[in-house]
Amino acid sequence: MNELGFRIFKSIQATSSFKQDLSSLQRMETSLSGVFELRPKIFHDARGFFLETYHKAKFAEVGITDLFIQDNHSSSRKDTLRGLHYQLQNPQAKLCRVVEGEALDVAVDIRLGSPTFGKWASVVLSAKDQNQIYIPVGFAHGFLALTDTVQFLYKCSDSYYPADEHGILWNDPDLNISWGVKSPLVSEKDAKYPILAKAPRELLPRYLSK
Repeated sequence: MNELGFRIFKSIQATSSFKQDLSSLQRMETSLSGVFELRPKIFHDARGFFLETYHKAKFAEVGITDLFIQDNHSSSRKDTLRGLHYQLQNPQAKLCRVVEGEALDVAVDIRLGSPTFGKWASVVLSAKDQNQIYIPVGFAHGFLALTDTVQFLYKCSDSYYPADEHGILWNDPDLNISWGVKSPLVSEKDAKYPILAKAPRELLPRYLSK
């Protein structure tokens, strides 16, 4: 085999390997279109484990094309509930995971005109499974810590702007989210958010049909 042939052979090998790697990232749909769970391939050996938590090209292949510009990390004790948050003028798509413990992650469709307006979906994120949830713009987001300690990490497609932060009450009776707890630890700010039906319409995102 001459040098040109060898290079072509290596290029084909690399492409085949890349496609094989892509198959190791599973996209699992939820009840809300655009919100989905990702389950990665975890490589274990005597030393521990290794996995890719983000790879731009591979994630684009499963539908995540956002440019993430900010990473956040929160630590929560059991029964802490954070949410339901969103930004309006600077909307954030989010890619969330847990590196210690387990959390119930919830997304709510708050886009006016959406066929699933007021509907929610949830995924249990765990450090053991190393799964992730992708939440596009137009959804309110929150999570509940299910274990004694939860280390929660997430990527955002826009920066955090305190003046642009809005929210929906976590226990909105119309949403009827199955949190599994009656009296979680909630911040004073989160406890004062309105229910979706009373949220000012001008402070809710609009659904853009494709």
